Amino acid sequence: MADAPPGPKGEPLFGASRKYADDPFAFIEALEDVYGDVARFQMGPMETYMVTDPTAIERILVSEADRFRKPDFQDDALGDLLGDGLLLSSGETWQQQRELANPAFKMGRLMGMADRVTGHAESMVERWSPGQRINAETEMARVTLDVILDLMMGVELSEERVQTVQNQLEPLGQRFEPDPIRFAMPDWVPMPGDEEFESAVDTLDGVLEEIIDARRGTEGPSDIDRVASGGESDVPMDFLSILLRARERGDQTPQQLRDELMTMLLAGHDTTALTLTYTWFLLSEHPEAKRRVQAEVDEVVGEDRPNMDHVREFEYLEWVINEAMRLYPPVFTIFRTPEEPVELSGYEMPAGATLMLPQWGVHRSERFWDDPANFDPERFSPERRADRPRFAYFPFGGGPRHCIGKHLSLLEAKLIVATVVGEYDLVFEGETPLELMPSLTMHPRQEMTMRLDPR
Repeated sequence: MADAPPGPKGEPLFGASRKYADDPFAFIEALEDVYGDVARFQMGPMETYMVTDPTAIERILVSEADRFRKPDFQDDALGDLLGDGLLLSSGETWQQQRELANPAFKMGRLMGMADRVTGHAESMVERWSPGQRINAETEMARVTLDVILDLMMGVELSEERVQTVQNQLEPLGQRFEPDPIRFAMPDWVPMPGDEEFESAVDTLDGVLEEIIDARRGTEGPSDIDRVASGGESDVPMDFLSILLRARERGDQTPQQLRDELMTMLLAGHDTTALTLTYTWFLLSEHPEAKRRVQAEVDEVVGEDRPNMDHVREFEYLEWVINEAMRLYPPVFTIFRTPEEPVELSGYEMPAGATLMLPQWGVHRSERFWDDPANFDPERFSPERRADRPRFAYFPFGGGPRHCIGKHLSLLEAKLIVATVVGEYDLVFEGETPLELMPSLTMHPRQEMTMRLDPR
């Protein structure tokens, strides 16, 4: 029988959770550096196995995905927020919902939406002025939220309601920052921040109810400005339309509808916004790379509006976005649980254990990347990536549960960068080095202040 994997000794009750909470990113890097493929530690009462072997990660996510499930600990606050949506559901429920969602994310449909993505980017740029200082993270969240509301829900919200949504993101994010006390306490014990979290969830539920009412043809509130299905066939194929038709057939409960829309609203815009935020930061810090992106966009797009044909021609821009997601993966770790005992990388792991698959640790490992802390977009050129393990890079997960919005996210990122680059040079004026805030996704702690210099 294989041995149990090694790992650091923890404290009574807390295990290693206090060290993890102090700096999850340094903790992950240290474990990967010292223990390699697998490390075992206690996260409060939860036995956790960190797996950074790309071959084992591929088994967990792809080739043996049916032997692993989402862990139970994600059923608490995350379950209260997202419910049984695509991100957390499993089994037949997940399969049914994924099949329902697939048409909304087909590449053929998304290709036809490219002009609408560009339109949202142009609207953002029109709000800007030369010399203005913007918070890049806020601006990117706004434009990606506009895109997801339009393409996946068929609505446009008023400025007030968009601001309402954005105001809820901070109390939601704070609830998921690592806290050793939370790790050690039962879920029912009240903790600071719980009321703010519950209030934010209730507020977003109200916004979703407004959207659903508007799309069902009832008299929606005045701040739903537009119900859009233009650009599609006579049968709209945005995600909300698909779900509403399923509800009319009796194939979708009101709770399922709510859970899927909440998952789409939050997960659908946040990761793309962060990818763009880190892309602007890295380009500002590396002027030569920025000049190459500008030159490529100028050559490919010229005097046109960025569109799908241009997206196909972008090469260096794609490498830059990939490198941004390598250095700053918005989803910095994912979790799985084996349904039965399993041997991974020569170590035995019991059924029900928590497996941590950290993009942060794998993406920055010297075992798989030359000078991993260095910004080097050309590491994604075909020649240099040929011998790299497939799952040395997995910003969107992998296998049957890979992020359904992967193609939309990459399409958005390229079109938004190309639109902005045509008008402005974004110069970072915030503090460096970046301090990172671990929550459901990885946010910068400092304000991402950018100066808009006209080109």
